[in-house]
Amino acid sequence: MKKQLSISGMTCASCVAHVEGALLRVPGVNQAVVNLATESAEVSVVDDNVPGNIEAELVRAVVAAGYGAQLAKEDIFDQENERFALELAAERGELMGSILLSTPLVLSMLVSLFNINWMLPNWIAFLVATPVQFYYGRRFLKGAWRQLSHGSANMDVLVSLGTLAAFCLSTYQWLVLGGHETYFEASAVVITLVSLGKYLEHRARRQASEAIRSLQSLRPEMSRLIDPGRPVRFNRLIPTQYLMPGDRILVPAGERIGSDGLVDEGQSEVDESLITGESNPVLKRQGDQVIAGTLNGLGRLVITVTTPIGESVLAKIISRVIDAQANKPPIQRLVDRVSQVFVPVVLVIALITFILNFWYSKTWDLSLIRAVSVLVIACPCALGLATPVSIMVGTGLAAQKGILIRDASALEETHRIERVVFDKTGTLTEGAPQLVDVTVVPSLSKARALAISAGLQTGVTHPLSQAVLHYADKEGVVALPCKESIVLAGSGIEGVIVDKDGLTERYRLISLYRFKEWGGSLPEELNDGSYSEHTHAIYTQSVLALVTNDNQLTALALFLFTDPIRPEARDAILQLLSQSLSISMLSGDHHQSAWHVAKQLGITDVKAELTPELKLNALKEWQQHQHIVAMVGDGINDAPALAQANVGIAMGSGTDVANSAASVTLLRPDLRLVAEAIRLSRVTWRTIQQNLFWAFFYNVIGIPLAAMGYLSPVLAGFAMAFSSVTVVTNALLLRRK
Repeated sequence: MKKQLSISGMTCASCVAHVEGALLRVPGVNQAVVNLATESAEVSVVDDNVPGNIEAELVRAVVAAGYGAQLAKEDIFDQENERFALELAAERGELMGSILLSTPLVLSMLVSLFNINWMLPNWIAFLVATPVQFYYGRRFLKGAWRQLSHGSANMDVLVSLGTLAAFCLSTYQWLVLGGHETYFEASAVVITLVSLGKYLEHRARRQASEAIRSLQSLRPEMSRLIDPGRPVRFNRLIPTQYLMPGDRILVPAGERIGSDGLVDEGQSEVDESLITGESNPVLKRQGDQVIAGTLNGLGRLVITVTTPIGESVLAKIISRVIDAQANKPPIQRLVDRVSQVFVPVVLVIALITFILNFWYSKTWDLSLIRAVSVLVIACPCALGLATPVSIMVGTGLAAQKGILIRDASALEETHRIERVVFDKTGTLTEGAPQLVDVTVVPSLSKARALAISAGLQTGVTHPLSQAVLHYADKEGVVALPCKESIVLAGSGIEGVIVDKDGLTERYRLISLYRFKEWGGSLPEELNDGSYSEHTHAIYTQSVLALVTNDNQLTALALFLFTDPIRPEARDAILQLLSQSLSISMLSGDHHQSAWHVAKQLGITDVKAELTPELKLNALKEWQQHQHIVAMVGDGINDAPALAQANVGIAMGSGTDVANSAASVTLLRPDLRLVAEAIRLSRVTWRTIQQNLFWAFFYNVIGIPLAAMGYLSPVLAGFAMAFSSVTVVTNALLLRRK
């Protein structure tokens, strides 16, 4: 069981570690994942029957650790958006006040660069810096006090100690020593710059979640409910969230569909592009399924609701994306461990900086200022944001393109893929066989052969059966009655056909392979050269045979089926090859049919006539040779192979894929999305690496420079403020790649 919490008061990666630790100490909790970028926590509870109210215990644990927490509601994203907007507006107002008061201090610093001796009187500098330090900087002071009172430390502690040290030193120098060397500008400007950095960071984080907000906004707030048992004109507007399965709703032209359902009346083209990425409108008629959030075209539709709002495809897609953003890849767990000791280490370095500088210079004010620079420049924020913001942007962008990535671990594994393995039927091909030709012996007419075959296949849902029935219907042939129908697993079907005059005969419609295996042979009329071995590679063939009393088979007709290759398959394979990936195909069909498809697509590694178990063995063999393997299938009969592969990629239609357990799910059956998923994973992972390099490099270089006196507190504050902004901005650039 999982619980969602909204967390407030977190400022850096150290906060994430503290909150996770507090949650993990609650009895019954076996996993807690805290996300700094979304200010949320997902908690896995082993047993709901733990002592007391587990939800209250979780909230109390976070509050006791020095942070704010509340149980997230079902409309968590709306709730977070509203809170985020209010906080951003409040930050903007306080930032403007801080900038206004700090400007005179900044001007006095700037003119000194041009050898102009204009310094504010100390009493004016004190009056200006005091409200900045204690009013506009109060959130840092409060945060530091909460952390220190709970025996921990975070970014607030570093900023507060640094600015308070500069402010108190300046006040002492002015009031006690009567000196002119004060550092009021350091305390005020550092607080202003850090506040500016946090404001820009929060704005950027809001932009990073744009993909989810765009999906969330697709569901209309109101829907037109048709009164039960009354004509369509008797409808009324109700909140969409109150729709229940069985309700009938009216969707006029140009409005969005409020719930998943089936078309009851009407016909219209529906724009599903923002859900599945399919650019062309899809025609919907009576009985067709529609998805919540899609846009109705020019027609009017009456829809019967089939699923609760919280279980709609749109809701599941949003849930999958949020889950992926909350999850942490292994590299982020390493960063979290570093962040737990980061702030204490910086405090020790600052103390050593003060001691060593005082030892050599004998000037305690200069030594203190250098220690302040060390405190101010250290930035655990960039470490905490480097990975989650990149994952937020990457997974959100993928969702907009019709690609669902299950979690951060799947994202990490996808960028490492070396070999892509395709199932043939239903993946590289359309999975909808077509009967293209029927050849009969001279004693039997084509219409008679079709009537017998259609009779055998009536009521059977196998794709080949449907192809026979469709062809017979197109030829205007009526199926003959059939009784004692028996499905021959993996081979075909057998049954007794009742003729118009009441005569009965037993027939089988079976694969050519089984026909020959069971001792049958084709007469010259059905094997006259027009069906050579080369042609066998193109088509799947079935034989209509009469079953004699002694159980012998006499071939009467040969049926030729083709399963068309997907039109985009060739382009998809070329895109994957251009990414330096190895391509393989696994198929249960015979070698000739599999190789025919492979040759048309440029695939050179083919394994055919494989049972599901042999497919698994093939994947394991590649993995034993240290290959990172992706398996692409339809997500139904390929489930074992998808689970075995390092990355399982399931193709779907947008109506069933939200439940898929695959690592990556494609919302529409377009093979080009496979290459796009790998490309997005690679650029996202590259961005994560860039961000982590910058975050570590910045701290490794900046802290020694500050300790040696090469950076003043103001420059250190500037660098600290914009380090996290740089990380978030770099992640946002993903949207242009």
